Amino acid sequence: MFKLPKSGLHGKLLLPGDKSISHRALLIGAISNGPTVIKHFLRSNDCLSTLQAIKDLGINVEQHNTDIIVHGKGIKGLQQAAKPLDMGNSGTTTRLIMGLLAGQAFASELIGDASLQKRPMRRVSEPLTMMGAKIQTTDDGTLPVKITGQALHGAKIKLQIASAQVKSALILAALQADSPSTIIEKLPTRDHTEQMLRKFGANIQTAQDQLTISVEPHPELEGQTVNVPGDISSAAFFLVAATIIPNSDITLCNVNINKTRTGILNALLKMGANIQVTELESQGEPAADIRVRYAHLFPIKISEEDIPAIIDELPLIALLAACADGQSTITGAQELRFKETDRIATVAQELRKLGIQLKELPDGLIIEGQTAWNVTDPVLDSHGDHRIGMMMAIAALRSTDDLFLNEPEAVSVSYPEFFTDLNSLLKTRKEV
Repeated sequence: MFKLPKSGLHGKLLLPGDKSISHRALLIGAISNGPTVIKHFLRSNDCLSTLQAIKDLGINVEQHNTDIIVHGKGIKGLQQAAKPLDMGNSGTTTRLIMGLLAGQAFASELIGDASLQKRPMRRVSEPLTMMGAKIQTTDDGTLPVKITGQALHGAKIKLQIASAQVKSALILAALQADSPSTIIEKLPTRDHTEQMLRKFGANIQTAQDQLTISVEPHPELEGQTVNVPGDISSAAFFLVAATIIPNSDITLCNVNINKTRTGILNALLKMGANIQVTELESQGEPAADIRVRYAHLFPIKISEEDIPAIIDELPLIALLAACADGQSTITGAQELRFKETDRIATVAQELRKLGIQLKELPDGLIIEGQTAWNVTDPVLDSHGDHRIGMMMAIAALRSTDDLFLNEPEAVSVSYPEFFTDLNSLLKTRKEV
């Protein structure tokens, strides 16, 4: 049950490890020479799908509490799996591993759960074919995917959509090509793959335009220690919670503030949020402690160029807009329709239950913010989507009515301890 905590949220919280970095550390560690130690690894369902996949490909993995040791065998050291590789619900695992397996000397098949089987994979398979990859999807362009690994050639590829997953798949394939490759993005996207590969020894250059990436093939990658900072996409739920729930004052510790991921912070500040960022010394990606307190919010306009840095947090932007004083718009976000659910439709459906007036667009939402909500349906639904579930749990805390959430277990995809951590910040605790 969820209900307004009159005393707000208080305390400090160490967030779970960054999901994007945890995925990439496993995959890059697997194709490097020697051990890679991953500290503060995120043990979510999605990341465990990646972990199981590299084990199925012949990589030895040790687990010590939140640390993972990957005993890499080099870029040609993977072995053919004895069975189809199960991607679970993880689009990141699927798309990145498509690029990795395209250049291997064996065939692979990728399968996934019912939700993942609906997500588009041609956005990855088609540009990979420009490098000589042989990948077969269903007639609908979805899983299962069959990959016939073979020699790849360098290519110059201009991406038609802004997607870090597609870019990363191409980079992993380009490492195995017979000549250099150039990848040109539509808009800048998160650069964890490029940063991590450079640390492991790859020669990857990003031009001043931040769109053009050059990849030299056949690097000698060496295992590293990867310190995974807190996931800003997980932190975002608490940043929003403390901003919209009166009397709140919390600090989130060691949060990743990679500039390609801080769209949520920028949006909050534009809307008038009360946030203080204290940067920390870091040997890896930049991290900070972030203090956030309750604030009165102003409306915002989010357009296509804003989307790549905030794609995972757009449902939360909609929630912030619902609390702001005036009309907000989100456009250029058609990519949301191809996530674990159609997140434009599910956000609209769930926010309407709280009495929020909004209009669904093909590529976004128009939201009429209001300080007082009039709940029309007390039973909220995650729709089996982890980010929708967490967003609605936060939204429910702003209501004075008793509200309930269907399928709360969906949050385990990215944040298994979400409800425990949320309760730790509630001075007057409620069962959730």
